[in-house]
Amino acid sequence: QVQLVESGGGLVQPGGSLRLSCAASVSVFTFSKYRMSWYRQAPGKERELVATIANAGGRTNYADSVKGRFTISTDYAKDTVYLRMNSLKADDTAVYYCNAFTSTPQRVYDYWGQGTQVTVSS
Repeated sequence: QVQLVESGGGLVQPGGSLRLSCAASVSVFTFSKYRMSWYRQAPGKERELVATIANAGGRTNYADSVKGRFTISTDYAKDTVYLRMNSLKADDTAVYYCNAFTSTPQRVYDYWGQGTQVTVSS
């Protein structure tokens, strides 16, 4: 089991910055075994992938819409993944979700946090 708790959302003006945190409580494997991702879902839209970091702090990938503005990182001492968001735009307004994913030949381990609201508005 993995429990994920996001924090750091809020209201910010366009051009501002926020840092989201996702603290993991892991009882299956270790935190470093999981691919960690941030997704977001805006009202009336489907959930979309924002950023991913491979297990053990490997390769990162970003949605085109956030490249150069957002940075995903992990702190394995704290079992926490972060999303640093700079130059925020109104289009970044959404609920942001943390995801932990790993798999074995026998099964998939796929966990979600409860989400944190980010609102970009003047």
